[in-house]
Amino acid sequence: SAINACGKAAEWQHAIALFADMGRAAAESDVITFGSGISACEKAAEWRQALALFVTMGHVVIKPNIITYSSAISACEKGAEWRTALDLF
Repeated sequence: SAINACGKAAEWQHAIALFADMGRAAAESDVITFGSGISACEKAAEWRQALALFVTMGHVVIKPNIITYSSAISACEKGAEWRTALDLF
């Protein structure tokens, strides 16, 4: 996906922009799309953005999987936010 490509290119800002565009276009996101976005943020050590996407998953009733949890926890680790990582459980 385009969001996954952004993550691989360390372009987390573009990944977030694509999420916003999807929302405006009423395009459906799924756990894979969210996982790609969270991973893009995690790779850039943007833990706040990663967690914002993780929380948004719950708001749109998408159940996190092991990949989204792992990416969100890793983003917290990179930001030295271990307490926040524990709150994900």
